[in-house]
Amino acid sequence: MNTGREFDLAQRWQSDLNRWDIPSEILDQAPVPPWIHPVQMFTVTEEIPDSVSHQQAREALGDGGSVLDVGCGGGRATFGLAPLVTSAVGVDHQQGMLDEYLAAARDRDVPVDAILGDWPAVAESTPGCDVVVCHHVAYNVPDIVPFLQTLHDHARRRVVIELPLHHPLSTFNDLWEHFWHLPRPQSPTAHDLVNIAEVMGFDVRRQVWTDPEFGNRAAMSIDERVAHARIRLCLDESRDDELAAVLAQQPPRPTSIATIWWDVTPAR
Repeated sequence: MNTGREFDLAQRWQSDLNRWDIPSEILDQAPVPPWIHPVQMFTVTEEIPDSVSHQQAREALGDGGSVLDVGCGGGRATFGLAPLVTSAVGVDHQQGMLDEYLAAARDRDVPVDAILGDWPAVAESTPGCDVVVCHHVAYNVPDIVPFLQTLHDHARRRVVIELPLHHPLSTFNDLWEHFWHLPRPQSPTAHDLVNIAEVMGFDVRRQVWTDPEFGNRAAMSIDERVAHARIRLCLDESRDDELAAVLAQQPPRPTSIATIWWDVTPAR
């Protein structure tokens, strides 16, 4: 492990994420705090489309095993592995997400525990599992090294991380330019995360694939889409008509997704 390079890469990751901060003059006038995660966007339907991330986690589960889902949301990463999941633990910092996770588990008859809190703050009180999955969380984590290390420490077989190739809020970059004349960053990327994990000593593999449904899985009306975008952009309702018109000119586009995984080997 090259600790100097690890430090440099981790610092760059944190610095790049900090550049996504919203300027105070915009944030202070926002009617609603913009850092929201609507629960309805994370609920799971009966049919969960298969993905590269599910395939890699399923391979490690073999005939079956336990799953720890960090940032579980409604449980897409967990329940896409059924029926191989013998038990699961979901961690999320929103109680509403955990409520959806528990409801999905009941519907699928999967025994689960739910832990409310941020990772890795709750890591010590969280049991290890055969496979650790973590979908669409990494870009929310400035202090990335302890985050990755505790994922690794809680896995007996494999860690599987899924995230967009580019920051998920980059889909709003054109809107920030339109409404605020504010250029937004282009980094960090999933490749930066791979570099950090490799320097930490993990035998990382990756696959980039296209998800045509990312960000559009939940059926949202145009009014709901406008409300969501309005909050994200720190706008008030007086801009709704303009926002609706701009959104109508931006049809959903497929998103490049990175699946990153490594196997866990016992310490010699």
